[in-house]
Amino acid sequence: MQKKILLLFILAVNAFAGMAQHKNEPVRVIEFSGMVFYEDETGRPAPLPYTNVAVKGTSRGAASDYDGFFSFVALAGETIVFSRIGYKTVEIQIPDTLHSAQYKWIQIMTEDNILLPEAIIMPWPSKEHFKQEFLEIDISNELRENAIANLAEEKMKEIRYTVPADGRESSSIVIKQQATEYVYTGQTKPQNIFNPLAWKKFIDAWKRGDFKKKDNR
Repeated sequence: MQKKILLLFILAVNAFAGMAQHKNEPVRVIEFSGMVFYEDETGRPAPLPYTNVAVKGTSRGAASDYDGFFSFVALAGETIVFSRIGYKTVEIQIPDTLHSAQYKWIQIMTEDNILLPEAIIMPWPSKEHFKQEFLEIDISNELRENAIANLAEEKMKEIRYTVPADGRESSSIVIKQQATEYVYTGQTKPQNIFNPLAWKKFIDAWKRGDFKKKDNR
């Protein structure tokens, strides 16, 4: 009986010591960094900017920059979620047996294609209404002349300067501006007055008379 009591006492002391050691164990804080890529049209890996890299269940994380790089502080054993619109969400877990304060990761994202049901949009209620409206179209010489004038080279050049950019062009401009800011971070941007390519574009535009045309408008 005394042996059983002594054995239970030893087991209780060992369990308490293990719990105390686990409780006093410091939290493993690491620097989690890496790159995010995707497969471009040629099948080669290319940086994927603006990818959300966050700790699952928390608001901690970061977004990859224009070069696909990310870096933030995480804890060993946490689950990291990579997500971006148009790509499949990926989850990984940081090992809890790391011996280093840094953990680097390269993630390749794959496109997530969603097939939507076919939708046919018609300006007329039925094919019979379309046939009736089509047969009643007035194809006069005046309308034909107006169509030819709208497609003239001078008219197309005017539209080029007046029609605003669409969403794709606007996003491309913003990304190029951000890329330029990243390149010249911490230093003075070069002035176009010392750029020979900018001078060449200016002279070519002056020879074409672009500035004169803008003044006339």
